[in-house]
Amino acid sequence: MIPSYPGLKTKHLLKNTSVLFLLIFAFLFQGCGTLSSGRGWGQDATLIPGWERIRNSAVNAVTSPETWGPLAGAVVLQINDMDKSISDWASDNNPIFGSMENAGKWSDRLKESSRAVYVISAFVAPGGDDTSEWLTAKTKGLAVGLTAAGATSVSTKAIKKISGRTRPDESDNKSFPSSHSSDAAAFNTLARRNLGSISMSPAVRVLTRTAVVGTAVGTGWARVEAKKHYPSDVLAGYALGHFFSAFINDAFLGLSDDGTPVLTIASSRKGIWLGAYWSF
Repeated sequence: MIPSYPGLKTKHLLKNTSVLFLLIFAFLFQGCGTLSSGRGWGQDATLIPGWERIRNSAVNAVTSPETWGPLAGAVVLQINDMDKSISDWASDNNPIFGSMENAGKWSDRLKESSRAVYVISAFVAPGGDDTSEWLTAKTKGLAVGLTAAGATSVSTKAIKKISGRTRPDESDNKSFPSSHSSDAAAFNTLARRNLGSISMSPAVRVLTRTAVVGTAVGTGWARVEAKKHYPSDVLAGYALGHFFSAFINDAFLGLSDDGTPVLTIASSRKGIWLGAYWSF
């Protein structure tokens, strides 16, 4: 049994543990060295990348399977009212999180974990050996990432206001798209870009990428089990978060991902099947 102490709540302990883990992880890897280009992560971040780079980044983000795939899935779910059927089944049975209350709590935890993983990946990405250059590069790189996350958040709120879709639990009309899913997807995409620049064994790379993608997917599904969103809300949110992060990161930071998971979507009588694969 874990002893309890006056004034020490579990959520505070988890927050402190996350911060401690971040500091230890960053200290062990330190983000020294350089990228394959010989430059440090964030060193080439710029406000003026040029129209060609902006155009290419926008086209790549739009045509990415992680943008159009979830959107296609959201459309398919409108057939025969599958969207509502899956939502009702998930919130009634809670196959993963056990209850709607637990699902709601875990959706918050997983979303914050996505943010933490992004920050960790930014700190451990190769930033050069000179302290002053390291600090400058990290500041510029983080500024790009946080801008992408901010653009995702603002766009999600704007679309919520326009769509006015009522949540499955009828608590309000801010169901479409899911902000939890868009936020998690944004940080997931950014983190994967950063992890691609870090030297690690194939086994560790598989583990880290699986964990990052799983966190984003888990965040979205938790919102469905919590009866806060329909599956299409989650899929649209994921597509939105991936688009903005991929576009802004690639255009203004210039760090692409050589192992981006590709989503596969198939329909069946029982609903929608989602899968993912990537190369290393």
